[in-house]
Order: sequence, then C-alpha cells, then structure tokens
Amino acid sequence: MSNFMSSQLLLVLLTMVFSSSPVFAAGLPEGEGREAVQAMCSGCHDVSRIDNGLGYSREHWLALMDSMIDLSGDKSQQVLMADYLAEHFPPNKQRAPKLIDGDVSIKFKEWVVPTRGQRSRDPVESPDGMIWWVGQWGDIVGRINPETGDMKEYPLPKGAKPHSVTPDDKGYLWYMGNKNATVGRLDPATGEIKEYDMPDPQARDPHTGVFDEQGILWFTLQHSNRIGRLDPETGDIKIKTMPTDRSRPYGIKVDDSGDIWVACNGSHCLVKVDHETMDMTEIKLPHEDTTVRRLDIAEDGMIWYVNSGRGRLGRFNPDNGEIKEWPSPSGPRSHPYAIEVLDGIV
Repeated sequence: MSNFMSSQLLLVLLTMVFSSSPVFAAGLPEGEGREAVQAMCSGCHDVSRIDNGLGYSREHWLALMDSMIDLSGDKSQQVLMADYLAEHFPPNKQRAPKLIDGDVSIKFKEWVVPTRGQRSRDPVESPDGMIWWVGQWGDIVGRINPETGDMKEYPLPKGAKPHSVTPDDKGYLWYMGNKNATVGRLDPATGEIKEYDMPDPQARDPHTGVFDEQGILWFTLQHSNRIGRLDPETGDIKIKTMPTDRSRPYGIKVDDSGDIWVACNGSHCLVKVDHETMDMTEIKLPHEDTTVRRLDIAEDGMIWYVNSGRGRLGRFNPDNGEIKEWPSPSGPRSHPYAIEVLDGIV
C-alpha cells in the first residue's frame, strides 16, 4: 500500500512496479490493528511496501485504502487500520522528491477508478479527448471523460493482464496482453474484443504499443527481448529479437520519418528500428548502469529519455550522435520512470 498512485488514475506519468506475488509479511510493528493490516494488505501485494513508502497522515491513509479496497461496509475495521497506519507509518522523507521552482505551473487532479485494486496505469488520450487506461490486475480497459468525470470499464479476457492501451484513428483501442501473449483490439461501441496471438512462442509479454502513420502497430515485449509489428488490415505479426541480450525493450515512439525508437530497460541503450525492414541500430548510452524505461521525441527530432538506473534526464541528438544528461534534483536513486514532451516542455 506504499505507492499512493497504485490504484488511482493519473493523467500523467509515474506508475510504480509492484510485486505480482502477494506475501504475508510478519515485519509490521506490534499494535492494535496490525493483524487487520496484514490480512487486508497482503491480499494484493507484499506489506513491506508500507514501510518502504513515504508514509501518510490518517486522512491520506484512508484515501489510499479507499482506492484499493472498499471497506465502507466495515467502518470499524477501516478506522482501526487507518489509526494503526497513521501511528506507525506517518509522513517521512525517505523517498520525498526535491522540488525546484520553474517557469511552468502544473496542477494535478485525481480520480479513483470504479474497480478497486485493479492497478490502473498508463493513461492515454484518444482523438476525441477521452482518457483511457488499463487495469492490469483486473483485466480491464477503462475510459474517463476528463470534463465530466464519467467512467466506464470494459472487461478483457481473463489473464490478459494488460500493460498499456493505444487508440487508433478508427475508434478502436489496442491493449497489450502482458501475461497471455496477445495483442487485443477493443471496440468500445460494442465491447467486442479481437485477440491476436503471438506467432513466436518466445514472444510472451507484449508491453507497450504505438501506431505509425501507415496504421501499423509497433510494440515492445520486455522480458522476451523482442520488438513486434502488427498490420491491423491483415492481422500479420512480425517479431524480431533485440541486438543485445536482456536489453528489455520498454518504451516505444515513432519519429517524423516513420522510424521507431525503443528504450532499453535492461541495458544502457536506445534502439532505432527501420520501419520498412525492421533492421535495428543500437545506440550505446554512457555508463553501464544506465537503464531507460521511457522516451519521447521533441518537435526538433531530439530523443529525450529518463535514465532510470542513474536518476538522470538524457537527450540524444540523432543528427550528430551527441548525448547529454542532467542529474535529477532528487538524486541518483530517484528512478525517473516516464517522460512526456508537450508544448516544448519536457
């Protein structure tokens, strides 16, 4: 329960990585409410995450719990747990970010999604202004109207465990079946789903997708160490292995020429994929402990990336090969996760 955003829809970046194997931990401090916290919180994740987090006030613990599990029918247990957590895990500076002044003012608005504990993540805007997300633990694709707050959730095939969702220009939503080796297409008008199985048995975990200008869907397969492309017109899927073993392709973007850029979450590299041949060019980044989860491409063609492994912001110039990095104000362990370039702002 340590990650305040684990089950809430954010219209911006960071989603933390959770353990997929719940563990009943016995390391919580003694006190009234300890057993209730252990029982409830270990149902979805390791309770050690409580101690590793920022800590919260009683009010914020209540808000956090409400986003994960509905205890409104058992107010006494809800209060018991909130009191225990607020006493033993108050706000701390263990992972607090260092905020700095700048020229841009950013405001956040949050919504709690209808299905609790689904691990909502990776929101994206469709051409009609709707915001879509996936509920990875709940096998869900969801939609919110940011103007009204109205939400709707669509059930996916059990075990899909989607990692991300991508809209096309025809109104369909394409999700990455991270645990059942599929790419799925959702028709939000009917709820109908069409699944595309991976042609390679080693291609097990579709991760993040993006469409190019020709309507071809490109996607990463992180632990399978592959890149895929799917033609929605024919259903044809081609898969290709990354140049470096265990480079773990993660984020993916398309540049103005139509070529594909991929972030390496397991190695110090970016990879450029030719959109016609699928030939790959690997760009080695400084320092072997560099890892990159996400990247984005600015209007001037610069490739911006987060150096998650070293707590830095990076920029690659594809015209001359120059690489420049800046340290995060929050330090080398800040683990920047995602990035967006919007209106000239990184």
